[in-house]
Amino acid sequence: MFVTFEGIEGSGKSSVLTAVQAHLEAQGREVVRTREPGGSRIGQELRKLLLGMESTDLTGESELFLYLADRAQHVATVIRPALEAGRTVLSDRYADSTVAYQGYGRGLDPKQLHAFNDVAVAGLWPELTILLDLPAEVGLRRAVTRNMREHKCDTEGRFEAESLSFHETVREGYLTLAALHRKRYRIVDAAQPLENVIADVLAIIDERLAATDEQA
Repeated sequence: MFVTFEGIEGSGKSSVLTAVQAHLEAQGREVVRTREPGGSRIGQELRKLLLGMESTDLTGESELFLYLADRAQHVATVIRPALEAGRTVLSDRYADSTVAYQGYGRGLDPKQLHAFNDVAVAGLWPELTILLDLPAEVGLRRAVTRNMREHKCDTEGRFEAESLSFHETVREGYLTLAALHRKRYRIVDAAQPLENVIADVLAIIDERLAATDEQA
């Protein structure tokens, strides 16, 4: 099964992914945990360009095509091989991030971005997307605090430096995507205490896995 985790900065994706991975591995499932940007070897170099503060002059179009390059490599070398080997793949961000950030956030055409994404992923879309949703000001505050604590303000702080209105627009973009893709999306209130967020996500994962196992 292929599961993606989406949300604005500071929504808690990393913490939730750690819990989900541990939960699934305790069930005896083989799990591949990955992320975008940077899930592949080449993607690790692209991540530095995309998230580093030295790239503040990156245009919206250049940013878009770097993300698409990262994604195409990620799918071809990491995600698809893992799925073909029968593993469960958990990805921190995927194609929907491009529509939310570069489409709704940067003002590029979401429909065109979906077509570009479909080429980059070669038709491989997740079976389940979990949207960790919370107010933009809460997420941004969390993200800035995390980057300061982990000394990542320069290396991975480019999006945290964007305005609050940008993050609010990205959040609205995600909620629009969730409404458009109801079968694939599940929304979880990420403003709750972390243990509650994790419990909600694990319940969704277990329900989907049970349905998948029944169909197998």
